[in-house]
Amino acid sequence: MTPRLDAIGITTADLGASLAFYRRLGLDIPAGAESAPHVEATLPGGMRLLWDTEDVIRSFDPAWAATAGGERLGLAFLCDSPAEVDSVYDTLTGAGYEGRLAPWDAVWGQRYAVVLDPDGSAVSLFANAS
Repeated sequence: MTPRLDAIGITTADLGASLAFYRRLGLDIPAGAESAPHVEATLPGGMRLLWDTEDVIRSFDPAWAATAGGERLGLAFLCDSPAEVDSVYDTLTGAGYEGRLAPWDAVWGQRYAVVLDPDGSAVSLFANAS
């Protein structure tokens, strides 16, 4: 058997804030998940996104320390069109999330933007330019 990527984990300082951010990106996260010690959301295609707080991680790994300045992982969300990249970016930054890179037409043929989640992790938004 060959191992296959099944899940991506996010370690967060504020579970509620992180879940609110990813709900704005359309993820189906169970109601009331903010009070759970561990949260999972199954994505289309079966991949899972997992959340744990820093305290939970430290409970089984006391030596764990958050990296300074975020960038604990990077996620990329495919949008249907260049206009949707702009719209999602505007919605997120309008809700107070920090924009890292405003939408732009990348040389590799995509409309691309980057927003930071509440923990400072880069979340890319992209669509084919044509």
